[in-house]
Parts: sequence; C-alpha cells; structure tokens
Amino acid sequence: MRTLKLTSDTKKNLLEDLLKRSPNNYTQYEASVNAIIEKVRAEKDGAVFAYTKQFDGADINASNVRVTEEEIKEAYTLVDEKLLNVMRKSLENIRVYHEKQKQYSWFDSRPDGVMLGQKVTALASAGVYVPGGKAAYPSSVLMNVVPAKVAGVEKIVMTTPCNKEGKVNPATLVAATEAGVTEIYKVGGAQAIAALAFGTESIPKVDKIVGPGNIYVALAKKAVFGHVSIDSIAGPSEILVLADETSNPRYVAADLLSQAEHDELASAILITTSETLAKKVSEEVDKFVAELSRKAIIEKSLENYGYILIADSEEEAIDTANEIASEHLEILMKNPFEVMMKIKNAGAIFLGEYASEPLGDYFAGPNHILPTNGTAKFFSPLGVDDFIKKSSIISYSREALEPVYKDIMQFATSEQLTAHANSIKVRFED
Repeated sequence: MRTLKLTSDTKKNLLEDLLKRSPNNYTQYEASVNAIIEKVRAEKDGAVFAYTKQFDGADINASNVRVTEEEIKEAYTLVDEKLLNVMRKSLENIRVYHEKQKQYSWFDSRPDGVMLGQKVTALASAGVYVPGGKAAYPSSVLMNVVPAKVAGVEKIVMTTPCNKEGKVNPATLVAATEAGVTEIYKVGGAQAIAALAFGTESIPKVDKIVGPGNIYVALAKKAVFGHVSIDSIAGPSEILVLADETSNPRYVAADLLSQAEHDELASAILITTSETLAKKVSEEVDKFVAELSRKAIIEKSLENYGYILIADSEEEAIDTANEIASEHLEILMKNPFEVMMKIKNAGAIFLGEYASEPLGDYFAGPNHILPTNGTAKFFSPLGVDDFIKKSSIISYSREALEPVYKDIMQFATSEQLTAHANSIKVRFED
C-alpha cells in the first residue's frame, strides 16, 4: 500500500480523491436513469418487463413477477441448514438491538387545559431493494427489513433481480422470509426503483425505498426522492483504521482488505502514529492479497483508494478521521474508548482488536447500512427512525388560549396574515 506523511496537502488531496466516488459525480448516467423512470411511470408493467428482458435476460410477466410460496419453499431446500441457523442468530441480534431504538408517542398536559404531544406512527409501506447481480447479500436483507418490522411497518415489498431462468438467489429469499417481507418481486435496477416509487399493475407503490444498489439504482433513488422517501444515496464501501504501536499489524491489514474486496472503488485507509506499524501493515497486506480470492478487485481498490497515512500525533490522526467521516471506523489503539469519545463523524465505530468490521456486517446487531462519502457528518445508520413519522399534537382550552390570544394576533398581523389573526379573534368576540 502507498504510504504517505499526513500533511495538510495530503489530507486535502485525499478528501478530494474520496469524494470523486460519490454517486453525485456520475451525472453522465442520469439521462439514462431518468428515461427508464419516465418510461416505467408511463407504461408501468410493460416497461418493467421489457427492461427486465433487456438487462437481465429474463422473461418476466404479470403471472410470474411475484415470487410464489412454492419458490420460497424450494429456496429453503437449497440453503444450507448451518447458514440458516446463523441467519436466525444474526436476525435475533439485529432485532434486539433495534428494539432499543423504538420511539413512543408522548403527551404533556397542564392544569389550564393545554395538552401538547407527539404521535409516532409507523409508515404504512416500505420498499426494500436487494442487489442480485454478481453476488447475493442476505445480510443486507436482514439489515433493511428488521428495523422496518420493529418500527411496525405493515407492508414490506422487496424487489431483487432474477437470473435468466427467472430464479432469485435462494439465500436472499430465505433471509427475506425469515425477516418478514410481505411480497417479493423479480425486478432489479432503476426500473425496480421506479416501480416502487410510482406503482405498476403488478408492483405496489410504497412510502419509502431503502437498500443499496449500483450507480443506476443510486441515481434512481435520488430521482424519485420527493415522490417517496429514501434512506440515502449510498456510495462505495470504505474503512478507516486508527492504530498505534500497540496494534497487531496482521489484524490491521486483514481489516483493511475486508472492505477493499467489495469493489474497485472501495476505500481502505490506515492512519497511524507509528512508522514501524505502517511498514509491517504494508507487508502483511501484500501477503494477504497474494492468497485472497478477490485479488484483482483488491489490488485495483488499493491502487485507487488505499492509503497508509503517518500522523505526527494522535490528535492529528483523530482530526483527520473526523474530516474523512468514514463509513466504518476501527480504533485499534491502546486507549480505544478514550479515543472514541473524540470521534464526531463515523457511520459505525469498532473498538478494540476483536471488534473487526465484519462483526458489524453480519452478526453483532447494529445496522450495516451506513452513511458513505463523508455523509456521516450529517447522516446516521439505517434504523427504526427511518420507518416512522411523527405528528405534533396541540390542544388548548379557552382558559389557556385567552391570556395569549392577543399575542398570537399581533404576531399574525405583523406578517400581514389577517386571516390568521381573525381565526383567533373570532373565538373571543362578544
């Protein structure tokens, strides 16, 4: 891995380099995505089925677009029993964690007849997009669906691409069934997002769309935002490791590569105060890359966005981590909990040498749908809050309104909204 001294110029160039990976920079695809969306909006099923034939090579129609009970039963026979048991353990951990995020309605009343409050209501429906091209990600199914179920969403619609024979990956189907998906449709790409956003004869419109996907999916979600809600516009995966002279270089190297294998745009960064550790980590990376199955992807990822940065101080390392605002942040230092208190921007924070990033991806319970490309400065991981909405509750008695009604009228009149003022005034006419 390339090793650089951390300076203001290094940091500036790195941040600019990382931001190039944002879906917002791939505007050359927007025209194609918008054309797909408009065609699906106008032609509904016909457009969806035509695009599925064009992009996935599958003959899908109104009679077979929805996954049947028989197909789900078949999927269970094809999934290894050990994997199923692991999925169920993971699902329970995810459910227990997200149960702690639940919010409840509240009401506060005063003796003069004022009652204020907040009513929490689950969304009526949610759409979950699950990629299905080069690989299957049943873990993402669990991470997207479980918080929606915990929130109380009644209708959860999943779309995922099928193969040329019209089959969906069995592990994806099993994960969806275990998590509680209501309906599953064999549609992928921007056309799936458009179908969920506007509805077709076969696929229902939903209130919110969540889930990761390729650049076409990301831009489609961006385009339909406002017609429906979305979780985020996800970019490529990334990991940042903060380490010092006490860190195990083999652990650090392994953790960096756990994200570099995702795709060629993935980012893996080590920031350390130890030149000795930096050298050892680089050596361990080379050893691992030579033997790992996704060698070509890892090499390209490290060539594009892999860095070892040597900082003069722990404070400089922490400040840089906050500026990068990484999706995954591992703190492999002698004082991880103390350092964690100084971290302001990160999607998920992993503390100590036995909390490696894949623990969060698959099993621990916190959500692995995380903000990327620096958006951890203002976005949070997917959670129960993403599947609820809140209504303000206001109730006043005459006794409570009388002492303040002239104040309200004055405020409304100052804005030249006399009908507002009149709405209050009529309640105190003689």
